[in-house]
Amino acid sequence: MALPLHTLDVFTDRRFSGNPLAVVMDADALTGAQMQDIARELNLSETVFVLKSQNPAHSARIRIFTPAQELPFAGHPTIGTATLLAELRTPLVNGERDAIIVLEQAIGTVRIGVRLRDGQAPFAEFDAPKLPEKINIPPSRDRIADALGLLPREIGFENHTPQCLSAGNTFAFVPVAGMEAIARARVEQAHWASVFPSSTFNGVYLYTRECVHSGSAFHARMFAPQLGVPEDPATGSAAVCFAGVVHDFDGLPDGAHRRVIEQGHEMGRPSAISLTLVTQNGRLETVRIGGSAIRVIDGKISV
Repeated sequence: MALPLHTLDVFTDRRFSGNPLAVVMDADALTGAQMQDIARELNLSETVFVLKSQNPAHSARIRIFTPAQELPFAGHPTIGTATLLAELRTPLVNGERDAIIVLEQAIGTVRIGVRLRDGQAPFAEFDAPKLPEKINIPPSRDRIADALGLLPREIGFENHTPQCLSAGNTFAFVPVAGMEAIARARVEQAHWASVFPSSTFNGVYLYTRECVHSGSAFHARMFAPQLGVPEDPATGSAAVCFAGVVHDFDGLPDGAHRRVIEQGHEMGRPSAISLTLVTQNGRLETVRIGGSAIRVIDGKISV
């Protein structure tokens, strides 16, 4: 059996940057074990399997796998799959087309708005299906520093301190003093599993205000060896949780606030994630994730 296979670079408008994604179409006959084998073979941060929707009014049902396990939700698979389905299924009218793609995921139904224009990379945006919430107490600054190969004084800046948040996936958020320190960060195997156990964390998200690009608000890195992802070039699900960090520490007034997060530079895969926070009466009401995606490979996979 040969199934259509597409790859895309997500959270970028240029090929060979951003976060690579594989999408396997017409995957209804595959078992979960087969999907995991394919994801392990492709060895990208995530591989998406597109199935018929359970609700005929929806675009598709998807399952998302890292090389090590299935996820209930992820940002770059949501953006990439939505732009791909819009390109494949939406007719072009006067050089442009807009689409609403509705994807059934384990976390729930996600609606994605997609904008396609001649000569431009497709852009997609969605409201997070779940708002971030604080869980657990973060490890101590000294233990975090040991696990990242940094000095304790390099953990934290301004009023930002380490936090643990979840919005379907759970991350430890580690503020780092600057770009020089964040570039030196690494997974210290001798300490990692005890500081960031896989039973608690999907990944560890480092961030600083120092940025490569003037239009960016934060520079980030994300390590997830527990998911089979040593480092991720762009992490939409972590950006959803990060909205809670920004809201809590930066004292945002009511209204809509857009922040661009740059990620992947240390990997040679520069990415840009658009994060919009909507606050009302001092509370975080909506988190919106947006980004571009561009197709790279169209082919088939034999299973």
